[in-house]
Amino acid sequence: MWKEWHLPCGVIVVATVAWLLFERSGLPFLTICSDVMLIMIVWLFFRANYAVITNRQFEELPELVLSEEMVNSAAASFRAKVNSILLMAHDITFGKDFRLFFQVVLALWLFSVVGSVVSFFTLAYIGTIIFVTISALYSRHEKHIDRLAGFVHRRFSRQYTIVDDDYVRRPPQCTSIDKDE
Repeated sequence: MWKEWHLPCGVIVVATVAWLLFERSGLPFLTICSDVMLIMIVWLFFRANYAVITNRQFEELPELVLSEEMVNSAAASFRAKVNSILLMAHDITFGKDFRLFFQVVLALWLFSVVGSVVSFFTLAYIGTIIFVTISALYSRHEKHIDRLAGFVHRRFSRQYTIVDDDYVRRPPQCTSIDKDE
């Protein structure tokens, strides 16, 4: 396959372009796949109807059928893989293979550390972007933001004064009726 470099290079270019489209669009993978399939189905529908209207021969699409043998072999292969993973997990859990147990614990710990570091730096990066964005917006619209903040502060101060005078500073009144003394 690597002797003919056109196909692998094409695959790499298409995969890179697809990845860039997914990253830039912000859409989930399934959404884009369903949109592409919808466009293909509509295009084939119009193409088939156009062929009927113009009396042209429309090439038939091959029937896609899964044989029972193919499904059974795929299920058997999947079952064998899952059973081997479960057997390995059982051996690790009950300590039958200490070396494998130690390797799994070490790998999970490393994944945890790497995940924590990546999470920290991702949050720090996002926080920096948010801070820079807010700073830039504030410096651009400083007068409007200060005026709005002053308005909100005055409204909250007025409401605080009302609550403070009516409920906090007023002495509690006894609402129970005193019985005959």
